[in-house]
Amino acid sequence: MLAELIANAVTHGRVPGRDFRLGLSVDGAGTLRIEVTDTRADRLPDPQAGGKGLAVVAELADRWGVELGPAPWKTVWVELDAGSR
Repeated sequence: MLAELIANAVTHGRVPGRDFRLGLSVDGAGTLRIEVTDTRADRLPDPQAGGKGLAVVAELADRWGVELGPAPWKTVWVELDAGSR
């Protein structure tokens, strides 16, 4: 799942001279949150676009989504609850 999010940021979110950012955190309940931020807010993830990667992410994650901003950033995030796998 992490590899898919990073591959999407590199493939679809890269702007020459700019990289992506990876964030990992665990809250008090043991929920792991993975965040991948890139600088292409104009290119949102589309699970219906025909690729299988986001379908796998959606299947494995307990929750996932996209947050916009501040411009030009977008963050794709995934949460996995402790004990859910």
